[in-house]
Amino acid sequence: MIPSATAPIGVFDSGAGGISVLKRLWKLMPNENYIYFGDSANAPYGVRPVEEIRALTVRAAQDLFQRGCKALVLACNTATSAAAQTLREMYPDVPIIGLEPALKPAALSGGHPTVVVMATPVTLREEKFTRLTERFQDDCNLIKLPAPELVTLVEQNKMGTPELTAYLQALFAPLQKTKIDCLVLGCTHFPFAKREIKALLGEQVKLFDGAVGEAKYTKVVLEERGMRAPQNAKGEILFLSSDETKLPLLRQLFDFEL
Repeated sequence: MIPSATAPIGVFDSGAGGISVLKRLWKLMPNENYIYFGDSANAPYGVRPVEEIRALTVRAAQDLFQRGCKALVLACNTATSAAAQTLREMYPDVPIIGLEPALKPAALSGGHPTVVVMATPVTLREEKFTRLTERFQDDCNLIKLPAPELVTLVEQNKMGTPELTAYLQALFAPLQKTKIDCLVLGCTHFPFAKREIKALLGEQVKLFDGAVGEAKYTKVVLEERGMRAPQNAKGEILFLSSDETKLPLLRQLFDFEL
């Protein structure tokens, strides 16, 4: 059965971070309906085995499709790396939009920049990211920076706290003598720490966030397939979480200024 044009777009993340993608989608397409599901009960994904991440992602996708979603946006780099291809094979007729770190625009920003990619350990070691780095390794000086604890701090609503600042200071301490030109926020949780990151690194460091490109691509895919909701429709968002105590955080982050 083909979903109607007003059917919701499913947006999935391992927790609350994917709200940064949902915000971009909503800004571009406020006439669409959305179901956001964050698997906070199992977060963070980035330190789990790939097989486990794949199984959790597939289970969440199945639930969203049972709720009538017409497309699935994987608002999680880790879930994309582990499960996007599997889901596309399972649902060949459904748009499955994945996410990848915004390395391309950072690497091609000019002057052979030094680019730091912050992401979860799984994202950084998966074949998908390896292929991406191979494409642009001659265009920049690439530094990988795993930051799994930052996911947990956002999940715990620690934005703006001394604890978050202390973690970031320790994370970047080994790079204090490195002139960083670009920082790729390779996890959807990370934009919620953007203010603290800028304060630490300085305004001269350019930040790149893959959520913007993913939202634009989602719009293009839906338009190409004739799956857009009517332009005069008023969209709605349903927030869901495997940990219902996180629902207030999801709504709070949706109102958070990125």
